[in-house]
Amino acid sequence: MSPVKRIFSVLLTLAMVLAGVTHFTMTATFVALVPDYLPAALALVHISGVIEILLGLALQIPALRRVAAFGLIALFIAVFPANINHAVHNLQPPGLEMSPTMLWVRLPLQLVLIAWAWWMTRHDQASAARTA
Repeated sequence: MSPVKRIFSVLLTLAMVLAGVTHFTMTATFVALVPDYLPAALALVHISGVIEILLGLALQIPALRRVAAFGLIALFIAVFPANINHAVHNLQPPGLEMSPTMLWVRLPLQLVLIAWAWWMTRHDQASAARTA
């Protein structure tokens, strides 16, 4: 793994672990974002928090990196309805207050996270050339 990719891998791990932990430290905030049509909001918040932590940590295990990155892509897609719900209904739960504009700007940033995770699934060109 290139040094730049290693840095971004660690950053993504830290971001995911931090995000996962906040599902337990700010539970009510995240429960408020779960769309009404989904059942068991509290359980979904806890499950997604655990998944974020585990997948983030798995990025640092070379044998699990690709699977973890694909798992993060699936997670980012799965939580997108909550982000849409957040913006559409201008939800402002304590600890996650944002301007209405930021709520909408945040939506395409989900694509950045997906691209970032996708990059973690790719083999480095430099590494491939060295092993050939």
